[in-house]
Amino acid sequence: MISIRIQNLTKRFGTVTALQQLDLTIGAGELFFLLGPSGCGKTTLLRCLAGFYIPDEGRIFFGDEDVTRLAPHKRNTGMMFQSYALWPHLTVAENVAFGLEERKIAKPELKRRVAEALESVRMADYGARRPNQLSGGQQQRIALARALVVRPRCLLLDEPLSNLDAKLRLEMRAEIRRICKEFQLTTVYVTHDQKEALSISDRIAIMESGRILQVGSPREIYRRPACKTVANFIGETDFIAGKVVGGAGGRVTVETALGTFEGVAGDPAAAPAKGAGVTVSIRPECWTLSREARGRNCVKGSIGGCVYLGEVAQYDFVAGGTALKIFELNPRFVDQAARGELYASVEPEDVVVLVA
Repeated sequence: MISIRIQNLTKRFGTVTALQQLDLTIGAGELFFLLGPSGCGKTTLLRCLAGFYIPDEGRIFFGDEDVTRLAPHKRNTGMMFQSYALWPHLTVAENVAFGLEERKIAKPELKRRVAEALESVRMADYGARRPNQLSGGQQQRIALARALVVRPRCLLLDEPLSNLDAKLRLEMRAEIRRICKEFQLTTVYVTHDQKEALSISDRIAIMESGRILQVGSPREIYRRPACKTVANFIGETDFIAGKVVGGAGGRVTVETALGTFEGVAGDPAAAPAKGAGVTVSIRPECWTLSREARGRNCVKGSIGGCVYLGEVAQYDFVAGGTALKIFELNPRFVDQAARGELYASVEPEDVVVLVA
């Protein structure tokens, strides 16, 4: 296991700056996700780690070793591409063995390590087949075995599940986490899929326009977004504009068009001052509906529309001309019960105050 340190990293392509002075530390054995929209720089950062791109500024360390300008084949990383990049004319075993042959590994050792790699991804019985005889999920496992067989210092994954159907993606999420933890691999995983990142990562970096906006655990990123961009990118949320009118003991009080809300600062290090314009972020599942007003952070309105999904209902809750999204588990306010005046309330710890 190795840690990865990125210091002041900048990468340009002509007049376009793809990465802007990034600083990031990834712990040894960590399953770390780079998450963001297309064009945010996450794949460029992964390719800098692999050695395919040389940064214009900054340094990259694997442990204590400066690998910034080290050739890709000398970094001992395992890389798995979105397309899998399997050789169609080679068998499964020959595809997995390719990296070992390049390293001049003796035949008996090569054969043993290929068998171990195929066993680790539960494909031990498929060594004699060709890639075109495998399903998409099986090809994905073979590409993963090929990356693992060289015993890399770190594993680099570039949207490895994007070509799989929904059921296979769910299955392979768990498999990838199992394998990374079993082999104690430091893993950097690029995706734009929020659920993928939230479900299996140890930590996540949210990227936009070549910068890192926030780093944290899945729960931290979802529950305490540091800015409006992060809150908007991860999951769904209701945004309500307001102004800070007070605060104490870690709480912030905000006056909005829907009333006064008490909440917590998304970024405690940059808590907004009294009088500052802010945005209140509330996740749809955090609201509670009732027929009577309940305590603080309570809004009066009515249900304007409902999508009933059995275990959950998604409401358009109209309050003072503003439509809020509210998700109710084991829904009660559907059909006849949805009619009339209702109250939506939310706990202060679920109200995140973001600098506007």
